[in-house]
Amino acid sequence: MVKESTRAAQFWHKVDGDAQCILCYQECRIKPGKRGLCGVRENQDGTLMTLVYGNLIAANVDPIEKKPFYHFLPGSLAYSIATMGCNFRCLHCQNADISQTPKETGKITGQYVPPGEVVAQAKDYGCQSIAYTYTEPTMFFEYAYDVAVLAKESGLKNVFVSNGYTGEEAAKKIMPILDANNIDLKGDDEFYKRVCGARLEPVKHNIELMWDAGVWVEVTTLIIPGYNDSEEQLRGIAKFLAEVSPDMPWHVSGFYPMYKLKDAPSTGVEALRRGVRIGHEAGLKYVYAGNIPGEEEDTKCPVCSEALVERSSYRVMKNSVVDGHCPECGAAIAGRWSKP
Repeated sequence: MVKESTRAAQFWHKVDGDAQCILCYQECRIKPGKRGLCGVRENQDGTLMTLVYGNLIAANVDPIEKKPFYHFLPGSLAYSIATMGCNFRCLHCQNADISQTPKETGKITGQYVPPGEVVAQAKDYGCQSIAYTYTEPTMFFEYAYDVAVLAKESGLKNVFVSNGYTGEEAAKKIMPILDANNIDLKGDDEFYKRVCGARLEPVKHNIELMWDAGVWVEVTTLIIPGYNDSEEQLRGIAKFLAEVSPDMPWHVSGFYPMYKLKDAPSTGVEALRRGVRIGHEAGLKYVYAGNIPGEEEDTKCPVCSEALVERSSYRVMKNSVVDGHCPECGAAIAGRWSKP
């Protein structure tokens, strides 16, 4: 653990010598010498500390489509950063080696990188945004916020890729400088309790909260056969999203066995097609199939069906959106678009 990375945490208060954390909706009550469920926030002599400030475990240049964002600066690059730690315990976690290690072993690794250096690197690589991703960005909130402030001042955009469990106070603090958030909506409440160690309602609340505040929101659902692929669950998710806004993009993605769900089968193409169909039937205008190349990757005009953004995996092959509108029929295309 790097010394510079241990800093006073935000979003907590004292309760009889314990630290009551309210950074996320787990709301851990942490005794002296102990850590929260995330494994990266520790009560040190009555003061809650973050152990991962600037302690980067990953820093990469990614296409924004990889997050995935399909309606936010398509074709651009995002400088993607993460520290260790997560407030979920998803059995299917694709980054368990960095998200779950602190709570499973107590070890925290990484390299200290000051906020200003992250912004400088992003600009040097020609990125238009900084993505706080790979693990749950809420867990390195203090650092993410400081980076995001500098990024905004430098003309860069800020995007979260999140499980949507950010606490109310933290969410409201970051929203004014957060441009976009891809939030996982994983299943029904039983799925959250059984597979993730969490609850559904806070996630739904944050999706609505951020959308209403003007943060661009896209939602991802990883379809896991036998766990969250029922017609009832998918229709429930689609109905909720359509009620928030039919303009909100929904990514239904294919699962591949990993971590503690290695015995579960991979998602078939037909399951993804069914998810796309259910999304459209619920009234969503933009529904995409992910993790299986060639399946429902393009953005089409919801009025005239013109293919506006054509993609091949994470590459944008064509972008004909003009000032947020379809060039064929003039219909408004929801999103945050760069000029073609």
